Amino acid sequence: MKFSASFLVTVLSASAASAFQYTRLDKNDAMLLVVDHQEGLFQLTRDHSPVEMKSNILAHAALGKVFGLPTVLTTSAETGPNGPLPSEIIAMHPNSSFIKRNGEVNAWDNADFRAAVAATGKKQVILAGITTDVCTSFLALSLVEAGYTVFANADASGTFDDKTASDANARMRDAGVQVLSMFATACELMRDWRNTPGAKEMLPFFDTYLPEYGYLARAHDAAVTNGTLSGL
Repeated sequence: MKFSASFLVTVLSASAASAFQYTRLDKNDAMLLVVDHQEGLFQLTRDHSPVEMKSNILAHAALGKVFGLPTVLTTSAETGPNGPLPSEIIAMHPNSSFIKRNGEVNAWDNADFRAAVAATGKKQVILAGITTDVCTSFLALSLVEAGYTVFANADASGTFDDKTASDANARMRDAGVQVLSMFATACELMRDWRNTPGAKEMLPFFDTYLPEYGYLARAHDAAVTNGTLSGL
């Protein structure tokens, strides 16, 4: 029996669709990893502007604070040219595990870091490292291999150029890593503006770290306050 090419494509597409399972971020089963967002390594991120990158890495760290996520901080050789974590990040997480690695490029190769991740008791990982192709990718692949569900915050990872970032993100996606923006990560954790954290907590967060949305909210608030909102 012969089948047309279009028939086979239809069958294969239907099979792939039925196999898909939407794994959603769950704030009750998620941890946050801040990996090598160091002041010296910051200079390597050329696919974002410096202003964007600074805001994005602070926003990534702030997600842990807003949603009460167990957070693990780590640095690599911070006493050398890599430099320390920004003081703002350390101030956000004074009680979080902070693993200072001396040589391991892949944070997963450090036993103390692995122990800190396991100690959270969570199986979903929200991750951002300073370089997409090394700090983020190496760790993300290792976490998937270890059985974790990994969500990479692409906005808070950078590298030398767009091609390097694209190749690294493709490598992670091929391994099952979900590559998200900061906005998508925050909204999927929240799920509903009526939740807690919800509008009360997230609108100030977006006003600080995502001005496009923050100013949209300000405009709406001004219209409500001034009585000029209509047609809704």
